[in-house]
Amino acid sequence: MTPYPSAQRQDIVEDIHGHRVADPYRWLEDPDSAETAEWRAAQDRLFHETIDTLPGRDALRARLLELLGAGSVGAPVWRGERRFFTRRSADQEHPVLYTVDPDGSERALVDPTALDPAGTTTLDGWQPDKEGRLLAYKVSTGGDEESLLYVIDVATGDRVEGPIDRARYSSVAWLPGGEAYYYTRRLPVEDVPAGEEQYHRRVYLHRVGTEPDAHDVLVFGDGLDKTNYYGVGVSRDGRWLTISASQGTAPRNDLWIADLTASAPEAPALRAVQEGVDASTGVHVGRDGRAYVFTDRDAPRSRLCVADPSDLSYGTWRDLLPQDTEAVLTDFAILDDLERPVLLAGWTRHAISEITVHDLASGERLGAVPTPGLGSIGGIVERPEGGHEAWFGYTDGVTPSSVLRYDARTGETTPWASAPGTVDVPEIETRQVVYTSRDGTQVRMLVSSRPGLTGPRPAILYGYGGFNISLTPSYSASVLAWVEAGGVYAVANLRGGSEEGEQWHRAGMRDRKQNVFDDFHAAAEKLIADGLTTPSQLAISGGSNGGLLVGAALTQRPDLYRAVVCSAPLLDMVRYERFGLGQTWNDEYGTADDPEEFGWLIGYSPYHRVSPGTAYPAVLFTTFGSDTRVDPLHARKMCAALQHATTSEAPILLRDEAEVGHAARSVTRSADLTADTLTFLAAQTGLVPMAVLSSFGPGGPPSSRTAGDRCIAPTRLGGSLRDQVLAPLEPAFGRDRNH
Repeated sequence: MTPYPSAQRQDIVEDIHGHRVADPYRWLEDPDSAETAEWRAAQDRLFHETIDTLPGRDALRARLLELLGAGSVGAPVWRGERRFFTRRSADQEHPVLYTVDPDGSERALVDPTALDPAGTTTLDGWQPDKEGRLLAYKVSTGGDEESLLYVIDVATGDRVEGPIDRARYSSVAWLPGGEAYYYTRRLPVEDVPAGEEQYHRRVYLHRVGTEPDAHDVLVFGDGLDKTNYYGVGVSRDGRWLTISASQGTAPRNDLWIADLTASAPEAPALRAVQEGVDASTGVHVGRDGRAYVFTDRDAPRSRLCVADPSDLSYGTWRDLLPQDTEAVLTDFAILDDLERPVLLAGWTRHAISEITVHDLASGERLGAVPTPGLGSIGGIVERPEGGHEAWFGYTDGVTPSSVLRYDARTGETTPWASAPGTVDVPEIETRQVVYTSRDGTQVRMLVSSRPGLTGPRPAILYGYGGFNISLTPSYSASVLAWVEAGGVYAVANLRGGSEEGEQWHRAGMRDRKQNVFDDFHAAAEKLIADGLTTPSQLAISGGSNGGLLVGAALTQRPDLYRAVVCSAPLLDMVRYERFGLGQTWNDEYGTADDPEEFGWLIGYSPYHRVSPGTAYPAVLFTTFGSDTRVDPLHARKMCAALQHATTSEAPILLRDEAEVGHAARSVTRSADLTADTLTFLAAQTGLVPMAVLSSFGPGGPPSSRTAGDRCIAPTRLGGSLRDQVLAPLEPAFGRDRNH
């Protein structure tokens, strides 16, 4: 192998809370220096010299594109007889937002590729007004996620206003009539301290057609924590405004409500629902006038309460759906055009989704909604004016995301919309395995492989383990391609996620972060003990917080893993708060400013645990030039450290991609990235995708089944495993229930 590019080791050692902390590659934090540019160019040459010569990449990429050709379709959002939804067909790079008029004619409203033929523009979010006449949507370009906000006329497609900048992560809550909406926006750069440009959000009331900088009314947020994220909602009748605030990604929020019939929209008289409470709570005021309170307060697996919106003090909340002993409550919908109105409740039971039916008045369980299999269910959608129907997305390991319709009058679930593509999907079998972690905790993982294969095989172990993100079954081209070629793919439901509720999350955060790494090591040992793989055939993969996971894993147990894909990772946990959105994550990890919390961080920080003279596994870092969440400097510094330290012949490589960021990307770029990573892992673990795939001929393996009649997930199946998933280090406000 070509020698690694030269990387100067600086003699930088700092005393931090009594610890001597070395940082020899700090110069790589500067992306614009000539030295960094030269080093990056050399790493790029090394990457291509290594990857471009590996066999099977082109065939693998072609197969990935076939599997991605299933496309996607999202659950409908209704406004009267008009509906809005997203769909991506096999020949489209991004999902397109469509509307169907009351006469049944379909039109594209927002097509990211039409806006930008280069494919670097993504649709970040959208919200029609309550009448369905206007639509607010957000787009960003080049992966920066900066979200420019526009409003268009739905009937004509003409732009009404925009762009409004600094609208990243903004929810939009329309007032009735479509003349105004609440939204969140960052303060102008010149009004905040240097280095804090991504913080300092405020809630504003905006009147359509006015200049935001001159006429927007500041409603909320002045003087509060700079890292606060805000969510806004307005009830369907326009009476109730709710505002939530969370410090960064903390698993708690403050919540306020205002009666807009008793105070002006420009100056709502907000009353606290909860402040300073260590819990997450949301309020939806229903068509019946009751406040539905979705909360994990005193209920780590969440519960649904009801109360009077005019008095939402904690003592008035009455359980409608109490906490379940095993399942985690994730969603609900109200179907009230029935002789006996019902409530649908979405749950995940050990990462598998289900929907139950309850009496709306009492919460009594009446039955369950039939679903196609053991998979993931997206948000449950009902008509805002009421009805007897609900729609939800569904996906599992071999089923591209689809939309199903439930009719409460008949109790039947029927297919409503399929993913538009028809794909030969290989037959795979997935088992849920229970194993024991280091401290005796029982952990689950989903293990997929081709039926009938025996003996140890090349395997990929994937995990995330943080930010209350749940990994649930979903259609994944990368998983299918790997398994089809004879490999094993395992997804571990580690502590730090939400698979078992908020206690499961908190068992893997802050001073308990090592539990996540222990769960991951134990998953690897279980795969080996069960004879599915060996250390010389076992690869691990993770992105974002999952990149931190695999970075910690390879430094703690380099003997256990043969190869690693570490994507958009956090790795320098001493300085992570200084870059990207790092300050919004210190409730999850801890802050280096506090001596005790610094001790947690330095104890596992992967960059600081690299030890010269160690035989490290093969590592491929993947970074994205427009990533404004996790700065690529983490991967650069860790790559240099490992290249200096390792004594093995296994390659340490860096793949750096421009004009993409941390989240959504085009299909072509997704296929390129996945082909590179899987080819790398195949070469290191002994999988031969070219030979296996070609032996079946163009039609795929004889046991393959055709997908297309069962297919797709909604635009966002929250928490499901996605191809090269980079789960968000950001707040998740969920869908706007306040139509």
